[in-house]
Amino acid sequence: MFEIVIAALVFVVLLYFAFYFSFRKTKRRKGSETSPEQKQLLNENVAYYNGLDDNEKVQFEERIQDFLANCKVTGISCRVEELDRLLVASGAIIPVFAFPNWKYYNLDEVLIYPDRFDSNYQTGTEKSNILGMVGTGVMEGKMIISKNALREGFTIGNDKKNTAIHEFVHLIDKADGVIDGIPKALHNNLFAIPWLNLIKRKIDEIQSFESDINPYGATNNAEFFSVAAEYFFERPKLLQEKHPNLYASLEKIFLKQMSKKELKTYNIKSIGRNEDCPCGSGKKFKKCCGRLAS
Repeated sequence: MFEIVIAALVFVVLLYFAFYFSFRKTKRRKGSETSPEQKQLLNENVAYYNGLDDNEKVQFEERIQDFLANCKVTGISCRVEELDRLLVASGAIIPVFAFPNWKYYNLDEVLIYPDRFDSNYQTGTEKSNILGMVGTGVMEGKMIISKNALREGFTIGNDKKNTAIHEFVHLIDKADGVIDGIPKALHNNLFAIPWLNLIKRKIDEIQSFESDINPYGATNNAEFFSVAAEYFFERPKLLQEKHPNLYASLEKIFLKQMSKKELKTYNIKSIGRNEDCPCGSGKKFKKCCGRLAS
């Protein structure tokens, strides 16, 4: 009888701690109010924010403050400024803005590196060619983003690239347990088969040099999804013109009619066709990510 009582007490204690830690994991801190200085930074640097009406801007501000209250942004060998924090949060909220209850429960910290890094998270090596990464294994719950790439994603308006959006789309994809290019957490399997068929056709076009989509999108389905999302949120009108079926599918996935938005900021700039491509390929923009683009 004594052993049964002890076993019952142990079970109750374990059950208590299970509920306690589960509650702690899901309990979220409330975000602070957005300051006038933060609003100005958003207005000057985030084109998507400027395309929102006044009510939507308030919602966007609340969402980024909620994100920043529950996810640390930490500089590694570099200083994280308020602009960097706001750009990270904007990259998180833009893809899920149409989903008001979305939370990144699979992320607790974003690490900002000064520049590109390698697979061992080191900078300045011969293999330092990574701009962003969603952590796995010992880095589970972490994301790494190059500070230079983070800022370029929001300041260069014609390259169809945004590293922050790219990595957060991977996290959205990962919410169902696997990064496979099918965002089941958003729409279950509602249009998985036609979406996969479309991905295959578009990857074939990239590999045949008949596409202006970032060649990195041909790596696999997951990378294509993130690359296509960058294009969708950065150059929606051009995407609709050149890839109408892809644009229409992404509208259904993200529940946003991006082509109707005016995306403007004070600090946005364009990269010249004869300038080095910001992807780091060493090629001119017109022969790399700007190929076939108007």
